[in-house]
Amino acid sequence: MGARPVEGKKGADKGIDGKIVFQGDGAGKFESVILSVKAGHVTANHVRDLRGMVEREKAAIGVLISMEDPTKPMQTEAVTAGFYESKMWNKKYPKIQLLTVADLLAGKQIDMPPVRQVGATFKKAPKASGKGTETGELPLQGDSE
Repeated sequence: MGARPVEGKKGADKGIDGKIVFQGDGAGKFESVILSVKAGHVTANHVRDLRGMVEREKAAIGVLISMEDPTKPMQTEAVTAGFYESKMWNKKYPKIQLLTVADLLAGKQIDMPPVRQVGATFKKAPKASGKGTETGELPLQGDSE
């Protein structure tokens, strides 16, 4: 999925299993997608917890990945979270997304702005002028000077 695992001890992540960082709308502004993976039975409470994590972490998008298909109450909870709007891409992305492992294996992706960088991350280094730099020659092994 391209996510970075959250570093730290088990339980210290407060339910965050991975993060994806992408270029935000402003130069040098970055946004994140929080991933939460649940192996057991999932409920609307898990979606509410994810929504709270997204707000607490000031993330753009939250994704709940589970083995089971989402229930109607889970889908309703996800829809009521609203959208992340990207002015750069002129598109709205669901703030809370529900994916299953089957979805991922079938090739479904997170609906989010592209991860690629758009030249706003680093300043270009100035070109070397070549003045004041000399390259000397080193004698080859066995040469005597």
